[in-house]
Amino acid sequence: QVQLVESGGGLVQAGGSLRLSCAASGRAFSTYLAGWFRQAPGKEREFVAVINWGSTNTYYADSVKGRFTISRDNAKNTVYLQMNSLRPEDTAVYYCALQRPGARNYDYWGQGTQVTVSS
Repeated sequence: QVQLVESGGGLVQAGGSLRLSCAASGRAFSTYLAGWFRQAPGKEREFVAVINWGSTNTYYADSVKGRFTISRDNAKNTVYLQMNSLRPEDTAVYYCALQRPGARNYDYWGQGTQVTVSS
């Protein structure tokens, strides 16, 4: 029912910045938690960041704290991930996802966007 499309990935140099966007279809976007995940080659998908519907609460993985910022614009049905001070280990496919309040798992996932950080 809900479709997510990520964009903004690309190749950047270590220390650089990149902003990812995730556009969602669906009128109930504002009621969902929105998160970002990533998966590097040969590794399991890992949590990156999450934001609540009112943008009043965020949580980040320790590996990205102080470098990444998650935000959302409910009027545009879009969630963002601003990535600064990028490191080669940030290289991964990044996915956005939505979770209904109280749900055990994220309900909807995007197709992913590749982020590659060169050293």
